[in-house]
This record gives sequence, structure tokens and C-alpha cells, in this order.
Amino acid sequence: MHLCRPILAAVFVFLAAPCVAEPVYDVDMYALMSGKCNTVRIAGRDFACKAVAYFHSQQGRADFTVVLDDPADTSHIVSFSGENARRDQDNMYELAVDRMLLKSKDRPRVDGLPVPSVELSSGTCRQLGSFATRQVSSISCTATDTNGKKYELKFESDGSPMTIRKLRQTPLPTETRRASQIAQLECRLKAEAAKILPRDRTPYIIRCLAEEGQKPATEEHQ
Repeated sequence: MHLCRPILAAVFVFLAAPCVAEPVYDVDMYALMSGKCNTVRIAGRDFACKAVAYFHSQQGRADFTVVLDDPADTSHIVSFSGENARRDQDNMYELAVDRMLLKSKDRPRVDGLPVPSVELSSGTCRQLGSFATRQVSSISCTATDTNGKKYELKFESDGSPMTIRKLRQTPLPTETRRASQIAQLECRLKAEAAKILPRDRTPYIIRCLAEEGQKPATEEHQ
């Protein structure tokens, strides 16, 4: 599993109050991992994964986000999300999960894009490795929501360094711009999953954006 590097990560993570889910655009750092998912189990159903990434916002919330390999739903994305994290001297990073963010093609849409469902949950994500050294060996997450549904991730690195980006703090984009950024990111993920060659990626993304009713926009926060 390899991740697309020129990615608009600042619009990938979602935070929400218990009843309302809205995208967060204050991401100040993200890390892309290369490896394989030994286990991805969502409410009793097993999946493969296309991508795994970590995001951190200026407000302190963090997410371990998984793009699922679901032939029936190209918008199937889940995030283990929490605000309380700690690191220890053994290169262990631990995040207390307080909600699951679930996105699918069947979710209601805002500006033409699915809005994630927020499930209040309790659980933990543990990453063995260090952002400082850009090395990670494994990630494991488990969580249970208030309805008793369970979520599990077991990821193993292939040894490649993490791709880490720290993002500049700039004024938040307009709603239209936000929608365009989200659409661009999702089209880039689709291109990566479809193994589109670099020389063919731009026309592929333009066609994808047209299908979403969006126009291409200049990338930001690279």
C-alpha cells in the first residue's frame, strides 16, 4: 500500500460535536504511512485498506484515518479520533479515542460531498514509532461506540519512513473553496487506488472533479 504524496491533507480529517459533523481545516501536521493492514474490522465486517494516515489539528484533536478498500463504496473512510494523547520513552504514542468518524457514499451531502457520521466511542490507538524520526513499526486501534459496535485496526509498516508535512496557518477558506479542496483530495485518493500513472493523473482528476460538480483549484498548504 503506497500513499499519494501531493495530497491536500488539510481537508481530510473530520471533527464534530456530538450531533453535528463538519470538516476541520485547521490541520497543522499530517503523516502518511506505507505498509499493510493486517486487520480492519468495522462493526463486525472485515475490510482491506487503501491508505492509513495520522492528522493533528491546531485545536489538539488527532485522528488515525483509514481509507477502506470497499468495491461497493469508494467513499468509505473511517477515523479513530480523540483529543487526549501521550508519548513515552519507548517511542509509544497513545491516543484516547472518544469518537469514530464514519464516511460513506450513503451519508447526507453538503456541497455535493458526504458528511461523516459521528459515533461517540471509547477506545485507544497505539503507535509504535516516532514522528521525530519518521519511523513507525505498527499502529493498533480498538474502539467501541455507544451502540456496542466495535472497530479495530492493525497496521504494520513496510519500513519506509513516514511522509510528514507541517502546514502553515492561514485564514480558513470559504465554504465553496473547502468543498473544492475536499473533492480534490478524494479524487487524488481515487487516482492512487486506481494506480493511475503520473502522466495521466491530471486529466483523471479533472474528470473526477467534473463528476462531483467541482472545478479544479490551485493546491494550498503544500
